[in-house]
Amino acid sequence: MVLQKLSSSNSSKFQVSEFILMGFPSIHSWQHWLSLPLALLYMSTLGANILILILICQDRALQQPMFHFLGVLSVVDMGLATTIMPKILAIFWFDAKIISLPQCFAQIYAIHCFVGMESGIFLCMAFDRYVAICHPLRYPSIVTNALILKVTLFMVLRNGLFVIPVPVLAAQRHYCSRNEIDHCLCSNLGVTSLACDDRRPNSICQLVLAWLGMGSDLGLILLSYTLILRSVLQLNSPEAASKALSTCSSHLILILFFYTVIVVISVTHLADTQAALIPVLLNVLHNIIPPALNPIVYALRTKELRAGFQKVFSLNLGKK
Repeated sequence: MVLQKLSSSNSSKFQVSEFILMGFPSIHSWQHWLSLPLALLYMSTLGANILILILICQDRALQQPMFHFLGVLSVVDMGLATTIMPKILAIFWFDAKIISLPQCFAQIYAIHCFVGMESGIFLCMAFDRYVAICHPLRYPSIVTNALILKVTLFMVLRNGLFVIPVPVLAAQRHYCSRNEIDHCLCSNLGVTSLACDDRRPNSICQLVLAWLGMGSDLGLILLSYTLILRSVLQLNSPEAASKALSTCSSHLILILFFYTVIVVISVTHLADTQAALIPVLLNVLHNIIPPALNPIVYALRTKELRAGFQKVFSLNLGKK
């Protein structure tokens, strides 16, 4: 354990100057074998989302509001995965377990910020689908490029400012004993469980912010899909209804996975301060699986994007 020397004036807030990320609890001896599937997931996340961005930028047929939301989601997905995966792979490959306190608190901020933005984009896309299915004639006048720009900026500012109290409160705790974290990343509740003073403000703050932010997002998302379902069931065309239900069900599976894992992680941390393998593994997978699957479920199942991919691929082959 590395301790800072405190001056007589107690000018330093922390005794512990750095944390040690131990990785997955109870499987430290062979956890490096997990680096291969995690690295493949990370590379597929970057590759798939970069491909989506290239297609949206190059194909004029994709210059529509729905695909702009997909582009924003791709950027957020890459940011979320990159926040944690390079450090995790460094731990497994180079035994780079040490992380400074400022880096740890910055990672806490980035994780909460990107997770909040992901939640916000899910809400925007649910609203987009609601207008497209329930009010198709008014869609061009409601979902405009100006609206997309405004809601994107709002989501960035909302989550960028909304989550500031989480790392700030974590930084105000007094870390004077253990500095080994049984985790692959700096999670707020995992880090503050090492504090020597009262950490209840951190738990309460995270719970309140989660309910105010992602809780309200989830409520509005479920309301949107409920209205979509009601509208779809009233369609006279069975084929159109089946297509809409197929698309919405895929979206809902990813959305429910995203929010369910957050609830499970929070409950397990609040119930037991000692980290266990399952919640830690869920925490890591929660930040890498949705970014890897979103391009497939949201994008590659869209016929316009498939056509765009075939067009770009054919042009590149033709040039060769």
